[in-house]
Amino acid sequence: MTFIVNQWYGAIWSQDLGDAPVARRLLGKPIVLFRTDDGVAALADVCPHRFVPLHLGKVVDGRAIRCGYHGLEFDRTGACVRNPHNAGRIPPAAKVESHQVAERHGMVWIWMGERDADPSLIPDYSFLDSADPQHISARDHLEISSNYRIVVENLLDLSHASILHDGILGNDEALKAESEVEEQDGDLTVRRYMRDIPAPLLLDLLYKGDGSRVDHWADIRLMGVSNLLNTVGIAEPHTGRGPHGTGMRGAHILTPIDDATTLYQFCAVRMNPIAHNPERDAEIRDQLSRVRKMAFAEQDGPMMEAQQRLIQDPAVDTSRPALFDIDRGASRFARRHDKMLKADVSA
Repeated sequence: MTFIVNQWYGAIWSQDLGDAPVARRLLGKPIVLFRTDDGVAALADVCPHRFVPLHLGKVVDGRAIRCGYHGLEFDRTGACVRNPHNAGRIPPAAKVESHQVAERHGMVWIWMGERDADPSLIPDYSFLDSADPQHISARDHLEISSNYRIVVENLLDLSHASILHDGILGNDEALKAESEVEEQDGDLTVRRYMRDIPAPLLLDLLYKGDGSRVDHWADIRLMGVSNLLNTVGIAEPHTGRGPHGTGMRGAHILTPIDDATTLYQFCAVRMNPIAHNPERDAEIRDQLSRVRKMAFAEQDGPMMEAQQRLIQDPAVDTSRPALFDIDRGASRFARRHDKMLKADVSA
């Protein structure tokens, strides 16, 4: 397995990491995450004594994780700081690999490379920080049995919304969208614009709720290796893009679990929301959460998992895919990824 390791990856939503240790498999490695008085720690999830998972233990005194088998304690740097047996001798091999972490935008980020982590490279999801709780969907996650590159390509391919998510995120009239691909300041952005079409269900939920015709735009920006920001909006027909419309911004945070599995963490915030009463806002928030997760879990997920199985099938020749205009974003990503991987390995 080869991953780009000198990058920030989303490990867990902050809300999902409480007092107890949490196990994750990230970039092919078992990791335990836990909170200390000095912040979140990330260690290899293996005790060097008898090789049992550290996440089966507990956090003690706000400073260390205690192995649940023999009680050895390891601090956030991975050093063994206590042996409760006999004279308490700590052998040199009693240490655990540690990883740099940062907590920002409601997410715990992990850097698993050997270079010093640069906090300025954490993807900008600051719109989550200031969001009205009534206008933000659930911070949720899925595990998808597909390589993370397939999931990134799925998200950069906004055209599939009209087919796979017909009636929910797209429709037939959206197929003739104007589109463009742009690379700027290290980010890759795909934009689509659709004039005078019926509002897709999810966006209609945020708009008038009457299926009226709208101008619709959908942009998705790739930051780093596998963190994406999706901005979708609608407005009155023939008024174009702009602050006069409404819609949502969505965080799509992808972390490889292994070569064939991806941790997909997501959340969305209503953009320029139309004023309602608190009860209606709560209904919209809950519907937004349910519909988005349904689309990912029941439509995107099974399609990407089937794609992964065929790509791995030795009877299927995948060496010369048929490429269309709608693949420009995915093609740019493939070239970008290969350059980043080469730079990461050679550094």
